[in-house]
Amino acid sequence: MLVLAACDVESSVATNIPPSRSEDISGPIQPLPARVETNAKKVRLGQRLFFDKRLSRDGSVACASCHSLDHYGVDNRRVAVGIDGHLGNVNAPTVLNSGFNFRQFWDGRAASLEEQVGGPVTNPAEMGARWAEVIPRLQGDGEINALSLDAFGVPINEDVVRSALAEYERSLVTPDAPFDRYLRGDANALSAEAREGWRLFRQIGCASCHQGINIGGNMYATLGVMGNYFEGRAIEPSDLGLFNRTGREQDRYKFKVPSLRNVAETAPYFHDGRIDTLEDAVDVMARTQLGLRLRTEDRQHLVAFLKSLTGKLAEPAP
Repeated sequence: MLVLAACDVESSVATNIPPSRSEDISGPIQPLPARVETNAKKVRLGQRLFFDKRLSRDGSVACASCHSLDHYGVDNRRVAVGIDGHLGNVNAPTVLNSGFNFRQFWDGRAASLEEQVGGPVTNPAEMGARWAEVIPRLQGDGEINALSLDAFGVPINEDVVRSALAEYERSLVTPDAPFDRYLRGDANALSAEAREGWRLFRQIGCASCHQGINIGGNMYATLGVMGNYFEGRAIEPSDLGLFNRTGREQDRYKFKVPSLRNVAETAPYFHDGRIDTLEDAVDVMARTQLGLRLRTEDRQHLVAFLKSLTGKLAEPAP
């Protein structure tokens, strides 16, 4: 577990000397690949299933209902809305770049995308279905069955649905963000403000948890290391994070660190969706995780850097 020192100063800025380009390129974050290697036939079937509302009990909700590709893989709601208007208990994380996460869901309860698929399908507040109902519906679709036979050599079944959807989600990468271009050597890809934000991001400790190719998604962290995120409100079961799986006291309020890719487009923020703006999210993180009170200009620089993480949705393999 990371231990971060508290800081009572008003500003995190110590120097305006920019880091060297070599330091930037060899730093804690790596650029996304232009595309990932996937099985085109499985992706094609997974794409069909991703938008298929027959995966829900009443035929009203598809994967795309909460993970809209027009909204960077989210629904921009505080919590997701399932069948019969049921409200979920956590904010729907983006499906984009999810193949780079070390585990899935906020509490990391799924070890793979294939395992993750079953959660929403059978959750009473989300799709509310049973596989014994879903599969016969899909088996009655000649085109779906043909795609399944072509990709897997067998008619559609639960394992095929899980595998195809997972493969499609792995294809949903968002390369060519300005920051990716910067890391690849384009010194003009970032504004001066964003470059200063990148320097601050490392200097104050953000990169200790938001790191790697997905700028997060590769570790757990406790929410509220240096301040009480939940101050002023009752604790709900969904606030307990990893503790709900392990029962270990050290896992209370611990969550999978979310990816910051496309974060400027995926409001609201945090597991409970209670923070509406990126500016407020930066302030909350500085206060609760780092013990910092940011100056206005520091916050602006960090937000400019975070906006440079918005990539382009790559077309899945044909």
